[in-house]
Amino acid sequence: MARTLALPMHQQVCEMLIREIAAGRRADGEKLPPEREMAQSLGIAVGTLRKALGELEAKGLLERVQGSGNYVRHRPEVDSVYALFRLELIEGGGLPTAKVISVARMAKPVDLPEFGQHQEGHRIRRLRHLGGRPAAVEEIWLDASHVDQLSAKDLSDSLYLYYRKVLRLWIARAEDRLGVATVPGWAPDAFGLAAGASAGFIERIGWTQDGASIEFSRTWFDHTVARYVARLR
Repeated sequence: MARTLALPMHQQVCEMLIREIAAGRRADGEKLPPEREMAQSLGIAVGTLRKALGELEAKGLLERVQGSGNYVRHRPEVDSVYALFRLELIEGGGLPTAKVISVARMAKPVDLPEFGQHQEGHRIRRLRHLGGRPAAVEEIWLDASHVDQLSAKDLSDSLYLYYRKVLRLWIARAEDRLGVATVPGWAPDAFGLAAGASAGFIERIGWTQDGASIEFSRTWFDHTVARYVARLR
C-alpha cells in the first residue's frame, strides 16, 4: 500500500537508532560498527546510513571521531517522530510501522469520552508492528472538524506526522490510561492474539498546541511482544 508520507529510509534508520539508544540497547560511549558493515547488516546503502548518522549527530546522539569511528552519546530529550509512542519491544526499541485496516467517517459512539467539537469522527483501525513484529492493534478517532475525508493511502506510519504536515495540527500533550482488556473482534489474524484474549490496553486523549482535544485512541498490545514504557527526565 502506497503511503504518501512514509518516512524516507534514512529517517527510518535514524528513528530506529533513537529508540535503541533510549532503551539502553546502545550504551553511552558505545562505538558503532564500521559504516559498511553496519549498512550491510541493515540492508541499506552506505550513503543512506551516513545520512541517518548525520541526523543523529545533529541531534546530539552521535559523536563522529575522524579516523576512529562513531560513538553513541545519550541525551535526556531528543526530537523524534515517535516521541509520544510508548510501546517498545520487550528487549527494547523497535521501529514502529503500521498497516491500515480501515478508515471510516461516522458518528462518535456514546462510549467514547468527550473530545473535539464535531458529532462525527474519523475512525482509523491499524495493525502496528515493532521491528517488523505484530505488536498491537489501534483504533484512533480524529475529530471530524479538522478534515472532511481521510483515505488510507494518505496516512503514514506516524499519524502525528500526518497531522503536522497535512492538517497543521501538533499533538503537544497526551494522557494515557493503562489497563487490561480483551482483543476486539475486528483484530486481524496477523495480530497473533485471538479476539477475546487478554491484552495490554491503552486509552489516550491527545491535545493540540492550542489546548484543544482532537483525538481519542484505544490500543490493544501483545504483552509477550511489547511493553509500555514512559521515561521520566
